[in-house]
Amino acid sequence: MPIAKSKGTLFLVSTPIGNLEDITYRGIRVLNEVDLIAAEDTRHAMKLLNHFEIKKPLVSYYEHNKKAKGELLITKLIEGKDIALISDAGTPGISDPGEDIVKLCIENEIKVTMVPGATAAIMGLVLSGMPSKSFIFEGFLSMNKKDRREKINSLKEEIRTIVLYEAPHKLLNTLNDLYKALGNRKIALARELTKKYEEVIRLNLKDAILKYEEEMPRGEFVIVIEGADEKKILQERIDKWQELEIEEHYQMYISQGFEKKEAMKKVAGDRGISKRDVYSKLINS
Repeated sequence: MPIAKSKGTLFLVSTPIGNLEDITYRGIRVLNEVDLIAAEDTRHAMKLLNHFEIKKPLVSYYEHNKKAKGELLITKLIEGKDIALISDAGTPGISDPGEDIVKLCIENEIKVTMVPGATAAIMGLVLSGMPSKSFIFEGFLSMNKKDRREKINSLKEEIRTIVLYEAPHKLLNTLNDLYKALGNRKIALARELTKKYEEVIRLNLKDAILKYEEEMPRGEFVIVIEGADEKKILQERIDKWQELEIEEHYQMYISQGFEKKEAMKKVAGDRGISKRDVYSKLINS
């Protein structure tokens, strides 16, 4: 009886975000050894593969064909083929459809591994000089105005450092949207990372708007924004809730479906007081 062939492996191979020297030895080896390479943009990928003299079958896998091509890739992996997935630059699965093929592999019990490497978000964050111990990555903001506005507004009270991606032709609009919602925060704009004209500009949102009203943005940007002032947010919350009696505040959460203990906990958190103080006020009201 013939032995059943085992399933193949999907390799997520990180590629340079600019400087071709940033690809790893392992990355080159894996690209040479797999049966097939799936790329976000095959024309862009050919430049990289030709540079390193890698000759492998190449298929496209991007946002608008991910369903059909995803099924094709899964079929080949089930048949035992090893496949490498690469994006236009950086780590597959970050702000691209790589995350979708990973989910499909997991659903089909196909092994997925990664060849780590360059990621623009991490490089921009570290070079910004802002706190990197805790941060939030939001990738590209939605082009839908409503979704975009809701996302930016949701960041108003975010105390962690915020990291975004943006294309040059959308940068000024994004800076204006951020300024209107977040105020004049400190930011860093990292562009052309690892390339000849790499630049990290550290300023505030207002000055950034003035700068790019006068000059044309060039290159892909990583936008790093300082988090909100935690003490200021807490004080604003206290000021807001002090307009309500504690009983009113408590009933607001009860009406939203919270259990009594959780409602008291939320009231205490909003007002910056202890749950015991909330309980005492409630039983004496």
